Amino acid sequence: MLAIGFRFIAGRYHATPWGRHVNEAAVEWPPSPWRIVRALAATWYRKLDRGQQQDLLESLLASLSSEPPVYRLIAGVHAHVRHYMPVRKGRQDKNTLIFDAFLRVSRRDELVACWPGLELGSDETRLLDELLGALSFLGRAESWVEARRIDSWRGIPDCVPGSSAADPETGEPGEVVPLFCPLPPGDYAVLRAGFLAAGQGKKKKTAATLPEAWLAALDLQSSELQAAGWSQPPAARQVLYRRPAGCLAPVAPSVTPPRPPVRAGVTTLRYILYGRPLPRMEDAVRIGELARAACMRLADRQLGRIPPSLSGHGTGREGCHGHAFFLAEADDNGRVRHLLLHVPTGLSPEEQAAMQGLARLYDGRGGEWEVFCEGAGCVTDFSPVSTPLAKARCWRSVTPYLRPWYAKKRFGTAEQIRRECRLRGLPEPDHISLLPEVSLGGRSRRAVHFRRFRKKRGLVQPDTRGELVRLLFPASVQGPLALGFACHFGLGLFVPDDET
Repeated sequence: MLAIGFRFIAGRYHATPWGRHVNEAAVEWPPSPWRIVRALAATWYRKLDRGQQQDLLESLLASLSSEPPVYRLIAGVHAHVRHYMPVRKGRQDKNTLIFDAFLRVSRRDELVACWPGLELGSDETRLLDELLGALSFLGRAESWVEARRIDSWRGIPDCVPGSSAADPETGEPGEVVPLFCPLPPGDYAVLRAGFLAAGQGKKKKTAATLPEAWLAALDLQSSELQAAGWSQPPAARQVLYRRPAGCLAPVAPSVTPPRPPVRAGVTTLRYILYGRPLPRMEDAVRIGELARAACMRLADRQLGRIPPSLSGHGTGREGCHGHAFFLAEADDNGRVRHLLLHVPTGLSPEEQAAMQGLARLYDGRGGEWEVFCEGAGCVTDFSPVSTPLAKARCWRSVTPYLRPWYAKKRFGTAEQIRRECRLRGLPEPDHISLLPEVSLGGRSRRAVHFRRFRKKRGLVQPDTRGELVRLLFPASVQGPLALGFACHFGLGLFVPDDET
């Protein structure tokens, strides 16, 4: 058994079926075996051509052509864009409406093509792994792909050869679609001999599209074959496949993703962000402001009010930090992969259910990220997977600390940090040291590299420079630890210092 997995990393698959005009907005789905074999051959010629391995390449492709594969499809939406392009007609360019059709798929799901009865030799397997590792697109050049060989695939195919629209075992309705499969070398030789015996080889264009070598017949361009008048590639045969009905739907199914259960005692929600590019951790305060605004709009729409636990308005005396913290969490590349909503005083079941519906963040400048709630619980539930929510004795800055009060004599950074800790019921640090820089995604970052200003107009900001700080407490302190100006928006965020 041989199985190959394809993941479309751009979320799009572009491929026009043979014999269809591009303006018909048709998409070949699944990718035909003919397309897969030709993509592997093209990858070998462009990236791995070593001359002496051409026989091994032909053996591998002949094995893939020996039987039609079965597929396990992924969900997709049939979409298109339309625009005008200049097309030369005579001596003038005429604006012509062009349809660019594609299939919109998930970047994480994997399309599987499986040859159940195929067993490759060790050399063929090694070459296939090299080809799949070098394969960059499947279909048009916009269809970026990552491919891999799957050692033992135990899935159930849902697109198989068959001329009946209904599944013969279950009776489930489907769709019949023609796909091209490459002819085995022996069958191609018989077909070529028949055409030559019938006198077709006398035409120059036809003879040029019937090379003696099977591998050369695979490499012929579609434009050459169409110019020679072929209704289908001579080295290919048409096989009818049955695929699930509606797999090329023009709209995505309205399925509500599952949400974590609503329960009592919840103080923290953790979200994951999707989008390209992900925001930088240097813009953590901006992401915090966007998250707060989105949560307040969501609460106003679903609850009919904005709770003080989210807005921070009307929460009482100065120094009370029981309302929401919107904290960005960096990944190994220094990008904001996760977002934390932490309310020390807790969220009611109604507020919790509303905040789990957060789905998108917009920055107003073209940036957009999808948001999904991974879980809801107390801080200790997330400590093993979230660094800012860990428990430690030594902490260091991951975003700059900005003093919340104006600096005075004997009331600088260290004194203000100690005062904040007393007001919040935390132990005063035994040692406070300033750091010249911190490492973020493998890069050295100073305080000046971070956004240190909120977007709110007229806001008094005692400190505009910021400092990077290391704190050593007499005992372990439970995160999240965020101090100073705009700490509820991601500034002054600390993480455990593993190097100390």
